Amino acid sequence: MVMAENREAEIDKNDNLYLGIDVGSVSTKFAIINDNMELIYSTWARSHGSPIKSVQDGFKEMQNDFIDYESQIRAVGTTGSARYLTKALVGGDIAKTEIIAHAVAASYFVPGVRTILEIGGQDSKVILLENGIITDFAMNSICAAGTGSFLDHQAHRLGIPIEEFGDYAKRSKTDVVIAGRCTVFAESDMIHKQQMGHSKEDIIWGLCNSLVRNYLNNVCKGKKLLPPITFQGGVAANDGIRRAFEKHLGQKIIVHKNFLTMGAIGAAMLAREYIEINNIKTKFKGFNVGEMKFTPKAFNCTDCPNQCEITYVEQDDGTIIARWGDRCGKWTL
Repeated sequence: MVMAENREAEIDKNDNLYLGIDVGSVSTKFAIINDNMELIYSTWARSHGSPIKSVQDGFKEMQNDFIDYESQIRAVGTTGSARYLTKALVGGDIAKTEIIAHAVAASYFVPGVRTILEIGGQDSKVILLENGIITDFAMNSICAAGTGSFLDHQAHRLGIPIEEFGDYAKRSKTDVVIAGRCTVFAESDMIHKQQMGHSKEDIIWGLCNSLVRNYLNNVCKGKKLLPPITFQGGVAANDGIRRAFEKHLGQKIIVHKNFLTMGAIGAAMLAREYIEINNIKTKFKGFNVGEMKFTPKAFNCTDCPNQCEITYVEQDDGTIIARWGDRCGKWTL
């Protein structure tokens, strides 16, 4: 797992530190902040389909630098699709949805923000706020058109590094309309436009515009997107998508430097607030979580006709640390 690390502030031996972990379908993000909301450390890496391994790899990366500061970790927050599993693995104190985590971090880093556009590896969402309070949101986890995984696939098919998508879009000379309502139509239409002789630059810019139209029509569904507007998630690194949003919305789109790790930062902020309000000690297991052995297992409950598949995780000493999958709540741990 290749980690991309960022540091903004030094650690003081008297600092209280708060760790946030965002485990999504495609990538895993970590962030550490202090009481002054300064970002001490942030990093991300691809999950490669294994949230347990990706979390443990992240802890192995952090262990050398932070083992001496382990006692200063006052709280741990988790978010993302694997937030409950991650909370059980590391001894987290709070697990919150990515909607709340992204909103909390964006409100801090982009004062007065009213609209958050967030597009990740497998899903996309929009969050509307007023005075720092979430007033509405919507998610699209069904169609992958416009998500990071789809763009990665198209970049690979075109033989272009995904990091250069924005540069190619800037060099476009002609508007090309690409069907963006689903991944199948978008890809077949791109191939058709290539066969017609259109340049890669024009096709990529056309793709950026079609994917933004798809997002606005299917995710936002007529919602009023008021400025300030910030763009978060992995796809925010694509300058072509950002420019397409500005074109269609007629507004400046803010991409904060921490756009990729906002969820993890928000989880850390929420953990800090939770510990302070409840005046309790953290359940954090320590940075040696990366060295522990966790084994996922499953069985089918036969107590009722639902026959739910129950998934659980055992620690190396046989302790079951997490269990989920039941509809009635009988097995949930």
